[in-house]
Amino acid sequence: QAQLVESGGGLAQAGGSLRLSCAASINIFRFNYMAWYRQAPGKQRELVARIIIDGSTNYADSVKGRFTISRDNAKDTVYLEMSSLKPEDTAVYYCNAVRVDMDVWGRGTLVTVSS
Repeated sequence: QAQLVESGGGLAQAGGSLRLSCAASINIFRFNYMAWYRQAPGKQRELVARIIIDGSTNYADSVKGRFTISRDNAKDTVYLEMSSLKPEDTAVYYCNAVRVDMDVWGRGTLVTVSS
């Protein structure tokens, strides 16, 4: 079973930036897509951004123009660059990787944005 390990979370001020990393234990091209989700206190987990095997990306409307998902194939790592952070971005961010026979989740990394 593949494993995903997130890092890069922490405390940021509103308007600031953070970069999250998700390191996979196997070649990320073995997944159909990889994604970042987030779950704020008392809310359901929601999709933030996704990168497909062909390199195409999609984003939640709430983060378009502020967040960028990318990958480093050589490092088997996916990133989430977050800028112009808002207090409402505060959440635990989870990395997810999917293929037909596998749906893997990381343990999450906490992002807190202060106003």
